[in-house]
Amino acid sequence: MCRIHGYFNATAGAQELRTVAALQRHGGPDGTGQLTAPRWGLGNNRLALVDLDGGAQPYGRGGPVQVVFNGEIYNHNELRRTLEGKGHTFADRCDGSILPALYEEYGDAFTEHLEGMYAVALLDLRAAAPRLLLATDHIGMKPLYYRWDPAARSLHFASELPALLGFGGLPHRADPRGLDAYLATRTPFGTATMYDGISVLAPATTLSCVLGELPRTTTRTPAPPPSPRLLSPALEDHALDVRRTLRAEVARMLQADVPVAVITSGGLDSSLITALAAEHGGPLHSFNIAYRGTWPFDERHYAREVADHTGTVHHQIEIDPAAFPQLIEDTVASLGQPNADPITLSSYALFAAVRAAGFKAVLTGDAADEVFGGYDRMRHAATAAASGRAWADAYLDHLAVLPARLRHTLYTPEYRAFVQDTPVIAPEATAALLHGEDTVQRRITDFELGQRLPAYHLRRVDHLSMAHSVEARLPFCQPRVVALGRRLPDRLRIHLGQVKRTLYAASDGLLPAGVLQRPKQPFTLPVTAMLAPGTPLWEYARDTLHPAAVAAGGQLAPDAVDGLFRRQAQAPDDTTALTLWALLVHEVWRASLPATRRLVGAAA
Repeated sequence: MCRIHGYFNATAGAQELRTVAALQRHGGPDGTGQLTAPRWGLGNNRLALVDLDGGAQPYGRGGPVQVVFNGEIYNHNELRRTLEGKGHTFADRCDGSILPALYEEYGDAFTEHLEGMYAVALLDLRAAAPRLLLATDHIGMKPLYYRWDPAARSLHFASELPALLGFGGLPHRADPRGLDAYLATRTPFGTATMYDGISVLAPATTLSCVLGELPRTTTRTPAPPPSPRLLSPALEDHALDVRRTLRAEVARMLQADVPVAVITSGGLDSSLITALAAEHGGPLHSFNIAYRGTWPFDERHYAREVADHTGTVHHQIEIDPAAFPQLIEDTVASLGQPNADPITLSSYALFAAVRAAGFKAVLTGDAADEVFGGYDRMRHAATAAASGRAWADAYLDHLAVLPARLRHTLYTPEYRAFVQDTPVIAPEATAALLHGEDTVQRRITDFELGQRLPAYHLRRVDHLSMAHSVEARLPFCQPRVVALGRRLPDRLRIHLGQVKRTLYAASDGLLPAGVLQRPKQPFTLPVTAMLAPGTPLWEYARDTLHPAAVAAGGQLAPDAVDGLFRRQAQAPDDTTALTLWALLVHEVWRASLPATRRLVGAAA
């Protein structure tokens, strides 16, 4: 696990590269490497988990193919044996060291052989003109940000946005349409970021560029899942497949040269991962986070029940709400752009505690809801579609901080007119969701996996874990598990109001009955209760979103934002609280920009 950065058809001084590396050193404190030539450079920061004494990057030093790599390749031992049979030799047993040889054997198709999570930057120096290749894993577990300058035909990239902006001369302009997109989807979807001209490489994508030429991108599409008609109709058969596959993936992810822990929220997903990891003997350490005081959605007793049932060494982490203002600023800085989910704060603190306890790798339950159909918005849409009622508007509203008809009331007249006709989700993604040929459930599953999961969940898991030099490993994101979820008939995903039917069946007998039968609730920060007059969070939000700061942004109407505070003080509700939280996070990010300005005017 590492952080990577580089440039192509450009120049960068030694101090500039040191600055970029320093900006993401938290993600790789165990070593730094770089390789430069007159018009290109590769660099990395290493977090050592496999072959602690080897693994120096860039891989392939002295050879025709140079690689820097962020991620974990779980099938590297099998690939190494295959490559050794073809005559390749390796100086160490680090997972990434196979990548130059794998590319030499298979060319751009080398990614088809990888099982794991990754962002790869590769330089092929065999031809007269060097060729850069960037590649991301199948679902977007390891983000890679880049800026292509069409005038200079130059490209810069990095694992994190603040590091990318460390390259001298790159503009730091906020996208003036970003606020509306953020409030519509809680963080930018697709390849967009909150910065004008800076993109994130989409999942399952390869970008290639010959020096001085235009880049080309290729999307690797997964094989379509088998038709449900060809599969067993029995829930038990699918549940058994899921259990066996998850068990195998968890076993692979426990392999490291450092101890591996688990996150145990007390919900079904992370509890199942905990139970499967505990089968390998101990001691296995589990971590849960809660908040000092009495608040809704406290899951610590469920997590403790799972820990007792599986025999883990349990760590109950508790954070004081008085620390939230500083935590918000640290979290936003680590993400590099706004994410409106309050759980980002808790995740940041939780991964800090994992690292403080001595762990550099941890398994999580992220992505089970997307893969197996666990969200209420999915259930509501499935129920509406089954009865012939409209479902799309309500589903899209659930993705937003607040619906368009309400968020536009927060804007100045100029900004409302500016974003009025701008789509916040890529039109092709919306068309596939609303008008695709498959069932509503399958279309929603594909949309959640392709759009929302990488943007809203996976980037924050990556950034907030690596902010503390912790690698988060995600069994539910592995291709075999995702394929099992995608192939499920609708009735085995959501049926008669029950969500994640197959995953619940797969968990039967592995978890306490109280956990399996508990009502589903979000793993989140109880922001509605916490954002109340007199609390540190309230005072911080009032100070940050004071009328002068709001007006300086040029997008929000100060009176409208004040109205949110009045409403929350008099009659608290989830939508108002989340809106204030989202605006607070956005303002903390906006204030961190090198120069704040009225973005609408700047765009005009």
